[in-house]
Amino acid sequence: MVSIKSAREIEIMRKAGSIAAGALKTAGEMIVPGMTTKKIDTHIRRYIESRGGTPSFFKYRGFPANCCISVNDEVIHGMPREDKILKDGDIVKIDVGAKFSGYHGDCANTFYCGDESRMPPEIKMLIDTTRESFHAAMKFAKAGRRIGEISGAVQDYVERAGFSVVQEYVGHGIGKDLHEKPDIPNYVEPGKGKGMRMSEGMILAIEPMVNAGTHEVVTADDKITIKTADGKLSAHYEHTVLILRDGYELLTLVQI
Repeated sequence: MVSIKSAREIEIMRKAGSIAAGALKTAGEMIVPGMTTKKIDTHIRRYIESRGGTPSFFKYRGFPANCCISVNDEVIHGMPREDKILKDGDIVKIDVGAKFSGYHGDCANTFYCGDESRMPPEIKMLIDTTRESFHAAMKFAKAGRRIGEISGAVQDYVERAGFSVVQEYVGHGIGKDLHEKPDIPNYVEPGKGKGMRMSEGMILAIEPMVNAGTHEVVTADDKITIKTADGKLSAHYEHTVLILRDGYELLTLVQI
């Protein structure tokens, strides 16, 4: 069942989203060669707790860390480790969830490790396309439009750039539960039309996951991390989005 949030719930989720966004922003500033993903994970936990929240991902479905940090061909669900040391030229996806007063905020971004002025153009294009596909889809994010319009906009933007969207993992509703109905695919499912209409008060975690090569993914030996099937790079971008009557609001922004 799809949940429509009340004004009180929306205000709480603004706070949860702001905490998640602040943790993600400050974690991104830590990405330098020689940094361990475990240190970033520890920072995220401390940041979220210092603002009255708890990490959404810790022990969620058995996940052992506070956030997901996925490097290079790792798509999502990368586990932070002390022996996982970032190198110059890595692309690093950080996915953060924060729970505040019983509600979640969820966001992700892709960062380049090293001097961005020397970033290879094909990597810059992958990262930029992933972010821009999200924003291209936002013109359909309002009450009365269909979820499939968001899905199709992401897929069209990504494929026009020569990349592919992951199909096995999708965006989702969010609220008291980290993952709620409805699913938000980043592609149009053949034969399923444009899907349900969005309503004012729905809150969705919309998250393009974009691969440089095939859309196919595999599970790593740790049984948790998801990687590209062909070993090529992947990028990820996510916001928690409130659907309004005439548009949308991004809830995962740092509140000043």
